[in-house]
Amino acid sequence: MIKSKRSRLSDYIIAFICVLIIIVCLVPMLNILARSLSSSEALIRNEVMLWPKGLNLNAYKLVLSDSKYTWSLGWTAILTVICTFVSVTLTTLCAYPLTYSKLKGRRFFNALILFTMYFSAGTIPHYLLYKDLGILNHPLVLIIPNSISVFYMIIMRSFFYSIPESLRESAEIDGAGPFRILMSIYLPLSKPVIATLSLFYAVGRWNGFSDALMYMNNRAYHPIQLLLYNILNSITAIEVATQEGFASLPGLSDTLQAATVMFATVPILIIYPWLQKYFIAGATLGALKD
Repeated sequence: MIKSKRSRLSDYIIAFICVLIIIVCLVPMLNILARSLSSSEALIRNEVMLWPKGLNLNAYKLVLSDSKYTWSLGWTAILTVICTFVSVTLTTLCAYPLTYSKLKGRRFFNALILFTMYFSAGTIPHYLLYKDLGILNHPLVLIIPNSISVFYMIIMRSFFYSIPESLRESAEIDGAGPFRILMSIYLPLSKPVIATLSLFYAVGRWNGFSDALMYMNNRAYHPIQLLLYNILNSITAIEVATQEGFASLPGLSDTLQAATVMFATVPILIIYPWLQKYFIAGATLGALKD
């Protein structure tokens, strides 16, 4: 069928809007990349926009040669993998039982879980709780407290609702139990939503630093984003700069800051293309039914 002129015009408008959004998203990244590769003199003169001036790789050499950068990046990658696995596992184990209409107290559990989505005790009670549990200044404080999101659990539960109930009934007739049904039917059919939530959890953990800032004093377990936060604030916070060991470095400049931003951002961006097809499917199918 030949498209009408109005339909083609709508396609052009949508394409133009998409290109505009892409440009808006790419320009800041290109500017940071250009600043990380430019000389300090060019940055001082505000000559850098989207193309580096006075090519300079010293900032990247400094970042890659400093053990605190590489260890922080490695620790953040390990932490992200662990947190993502734990979070997806707990989210699945929470969402799956709630799909059973015969589950006793299902409405109560749903209401109780939703209650935690809107009301929180606050930072001070959390701090006292983690202290009593003995996980303060321990790597577990970066894993356990944020191991499950109610919002993401609702997305997974909605996706489970979209799976035909007849499949579960057939498996039950064949003698399969709830765990076998989960492993043999629900999880194989849930790859899109699992990949989507894995990406959400991974990005959230990779970009998170507030929990480490408040509950982790051991600098060996500071994630890369907290290290970046301290670097970006070290120019105005001399005490932080001294503690982190940046005061004596010649790279306390816009070049080093931009290089550190790229160093902390690029790894998580590389993962997205591998999960893109699952991300699109999971984001749409998970919202079909509640």
